[in-house]
Amino acid sequence: MERTCLAVILAAGDSTRMKSSKSKVLHPIANRPMIAHVVDAVARSDISSVALVVGRDAEEVAKAAQMGSVKIETYLQGERLGTGHAVLAAREAVARGYDDIIVTYGDVPLQTEGPLKAARQGLAEGSDVVVIGFHTEMPTGYGRLLVKDGELMAIREERDATDAERAVRWCNSGLMAINGRKALDLLSRIGNANAKGEYYLTDLVEIARSVGGRVTAVDAPEIEMTGCNNRAELAVIERLWQERRRHEMMIAGVTMIAPETVFLSYDTAIGQDALIEPNVVFGPGATIDGGAVIHAFSHIEGAHVSAGATVGPFARLRPGADLASGAKVGNFCEVKNGKLGEGAKVNHLTYIGDANIGAGANIGAGTVTCNYDGVNKHETVIGANTFIGSNSSLVAPVSVGDNAYVGSGSVITADVPADALALGRARQEVKPGRATALRERALAIKAAKKAKS
Repeated sequence: MERTCLAVILAAGDSTRMKSSKSKVLHPIANRPMIAHVVDAVARSDISSVALVVGRDAEEVAKAAQMGSVKIETYLQGERLGTGHAVLAAREAVARGYDDIIVTYGDVPLQTEGPLKAARQGLAEGSDVVVIGFHTEMPTGYGRLLVKDGELMAIREERDATDAERAVRWCNSGLMAINGRKALDLLSRIGNANAKGEYYLTDLVEIARSVGGRVTAVDAPEIEMTGCNNRAELAVIERLWQERRRHEMMIAGVTMIAPETVFLSYDTAIGQDALIEPNVVFGPGATIDGGAVIHAFSHIEGAHVSAGATVGPFARLRPGADLASGAKVGNFCEVKNGKLGEGAKVNHLTYIGDANIGAGANIGAGTVTCNYDGVNKHETVIGANTFIGSNSSLVAPVSVGDNAYVGSGSVITADVPADALALGRARQEVKPGRATALRERALAIKAAKKAKS
């Protein structure tokens, strides 16, 4: 849209029902603060200006809301005197004369750009106020939208509704669009002559109509209007977000054997024909290319897995892990800030940290890159087609050249040239008959202890 628009996001609540040491809008959904989900929806609605109304944890909330494409100004609501009062906390921004004003809430993280754009379209078509509603089979507790001849006549709270009005299934979400040229006048007319002495944004419906304005409503999916007040609702929203995103990915060509057991982050990217087995968790920053396989019970965060690579089962990829095509990280392995070249294999029981592993290299079971000296991290470089024997420790900084061999059980503290064999272990000694003597001694000690008892 070419029309200018300001989004007023209300996030000043005390969050008392959340029983938390921090504002509820800071609680994460898919590893992202819920306030950031709301700002993202606003940004996708072609809105670049936001007035963020804050209260508790104001600085933290403002920081969590920051997004590169959106200009955010914060306004403090000192007293909590209702939603109408909250919007007017951003009076300075509202007064700038935007074409459209969108009012939304920081604790409704499942909202998308669709209903916001529809509400703006309603303003463009001549409405002065557009209320966003949703249809539900369980309307108890919600205000009902009463519509006649295409116009919204009133929002009737349930306690004031007749039996016929209570039967209405179209409910008020609280989200609203207002003609920006008339917004200050309309908002200033909201009174507080009610039981709580508060200023309610819903009064705008009748106020706008009373001065000859047009008021309409648009519909939104019920799921998108789900608000959060406590930890139980937080869990519900997390489930709904995960279900929606999994479905989108599967429709786009990702295979999930047991999707209900896969947990995604807000920025998880998975390509077509990737296979995700059960009980996989993706932390922030995970990118899985098409055709990759993630086996069960793996945890991936801040990592990239290329096409044809496989991970797990029971593997952990930490930030900086980067697997090239055909690479493999097997069971009970951990990779942190490690790059695996094409076809490289880290099959089992191994830690790869701050390392660069060449194409075709094979890292044996129990290998550890000893990257930390207690103060600093150091790099290990392993060349192409190198073979590292099982139970080896590579003490960084160290490099092993192309096509080299490291014998099993070695501790490597110096660089190994290409094509060389390195053995860093004590020579084996065999003492015939000594095992029998040791066993007899142990049995004698055991017998003596038993006799004393």
